[in-house]
Order: sequence, then structure tokens, then C-alpha cells
Amino acid sequence: MQPSEPVLAKQLGRLVHDRRTALGLSQAELAERCDMKQPQISRIEGGGTVPTIPLLRRLADALEAELTIELTPHTDAA
Repeated sequence: MQPSEPVLAKQLGRLVHDRRTALGLSQAELAERCDMKQPQISRIEGGGTVPTIPLLRRLADALEAELTIELTPHTDAA
């Protein structure tokens, strides 16, 4: 079973939060790095919004991280 969009949004938010805190950045500092506002970072970290791919690229760059998007074929249960 695939995770729902809200679950994926929460997972992405947790990844952004964890990387931001590992770098010792505040939400405001991250927002400044990627030309956003602090409330936008808060909504992403809380799973309340799903960023576009261009915004994901800016976030990844600001977080000194690689952005990897992957499609994996479903495997059929035998």
C-alpha cells in the first residue's frame, strides 16, 4: 500500500526539519537562503503544504543536499 499525500507531506517536512536543524539553521535563516518567508518553511515542515519541484530544488540547495526523485515500479505479490 502506498502512503497517502498527507503522509508523504509529513515525511518530507520531517526531512526538511531534520536537515535544517543538523545545519544549525533557524526557519528564518533557511527561508532567507531559499528566498522564501519563514511561515512557508513552517508549513512545509509541518506537512501542511507540498512544495513544487522548483521550490524543492531551492530547498535542497539551501540545505546543502541533493534532490533525488525516483519512480520505482510496483512489484506484484505472488
